[in-house]
Amino acid sequence: MRKNKKGLGLTVIINWVVKPFSMAIFGYIFFYKIYQSWITPEFAEQYLAGAILLGAAPCTAMVFVWSYLTKGDPNYTLVQVSVNDLILLVAFIPIVGLLFSLFGIDFQDLNGNHIGIPYDTLLTSVVVFVVIPLLTGYLSNVLLQKTFGEEWFSTVFLPILKPISIIALLSTLILIFAFQGDVIINNPLAILLIALPLAIQTYFIFFITWFTGKKLKLQHKICAPSAMIGASNFFELAVAVAISVFGLNSGACLATVVGVLIEVPIMLSLVKFANRNRY
Repeated sequence: MRKNKKGLGLTVIINWVVKPFSMAIFGYIFFYKIYQSWITPEFAEQYLAGAILLGAAPCTAMVFVWSYLTKGDPNYTLVQVSVNDLILLVAFIPIVGLLFSLFGIDFQDLNGNHIGIPYDTLLTSVVVFVVIPLLTGYLSNVLLQKTFGEEWFSTVFLPILKPISIIALLSTLILIFAFQGDVIINNPLAILLIALPLAIQTYFIFFITWFTGKKLKLQHKICAPSAMIGASNFFELAVAVAISVFGLNSGACLATVVGVLIEVPIMLSLVKFANRNRY
């Protein structure tokens, strides 16, 4: 952390001061203004809610892949993910609540009565998808190394865990698309309308981080993962919160799923850009 204060400072500012608000602004402009002839206000509100959930959660998993493909510093990548995870614990709920309030995202119960922002559901999602994995990882690291030794942990346990984690991630993606498969296939126009502002947001965050990093004279191996983490999203958390708060068949859930759908091809294009412009 001491060696890469500029890189960490950049990723924290972009991910928590810029990204959530730029995502909300892009979503509002497209869903409420540009698309007002194509979608109803109800769908606009739902799509914006999904975009806000994506924007408030920087990537914590796939960024390791993007960093590896751009020859980023693996130790720095690990540290920046850890720092952003710790910030997420305290910042995700207030930021989402603030943006929901600012943009008038409405919540209703089963009887159609207006209710407040469901902070209890937001808190539960953060605990399940961030706190529990974080504590489990930390405790398993400490206890297993203490019991069996560092060599066993590195040469036996981690190689066993790696394919399990990959299978778990792929299973998550399969389940997400399985539940939303009919909606995706039967609503190509909605997918396109949602994808456009999300794509613009992704490129915007990447390039503002990339060129700021170059201005700060960050090394490529630091600048590349700094730009990648903000450009991609913690989609597991965003999808889970959208399902919990708005329902499986909601527009908010669809928006988060579209975020997953377009992330890989867009991020690969940014990987190609970063590699071509290595410095």
